[in-house]
Amino acid sequence: MTDTALSPSTTRVGTSLLRRWPTALAIGLELVSWGIGPERAGQILPLLPSLYVIVAVIRRRGASWPILLASIALLLLLQRQSLVNPTVAILALATAVAVVGMFRRSGRSELLVQTGGLLLFGGLALVGLTVAPEAARYVLAAGWFGHGLWDLVHLRRNAVVSRSYAEWCGVLDILIAAELLLGRQ
Repeated sequence: MTDTALSPSTTRVGTSLLRRWPTALAIGLELVSWGIGPERAGQILPLLPSLYVIVAVIRRRGASWPILLASIALLLLLQRQSLVNPTVAILALATAVAVVGMFRRSGRSELLVQTGGLLLFGGLALVGLTVAPEAARYVLAAGWFGHGLWDLVHLRRNAVVSRSYAEWCGVLDILIAAELLLGRQ
């Protein structure tokens, strides 16, 4: 009979990989979405700081993943219509949530930080969608890379969003920034 038990080193590697599932998910998603292009990258970028604003207002870090899924569904619906620019709609919705959140007595300072991120990264997305395609790649790469750093700071701070979301988003953002800089669009 053979022994099928895993060695301690194999178990440690498996445990380590399970802890890094958000990184593995980000790498896998980047591989299947390769060729995202500046237009799509510009439309998706505002979802990221918008999610931070929404989670900061509701103060439920565990809602990070469900809000991401709802945001993606909303973006897909907005892309199917031609009345409202999807990027502008997402930014307007997040701004409205931020304004409502400002009426709360507690958590305003964190919400102000997140609103600043919304203005910065949302602004880069809007600029990236309006400049020439060659320049757009660089503007949007800056937005995605900057938001990746934003995620990693929040991961380190263990603040606002869930740790798994911050890790996943940080890795994915930096990979998309690299793709925009290195890929041929």
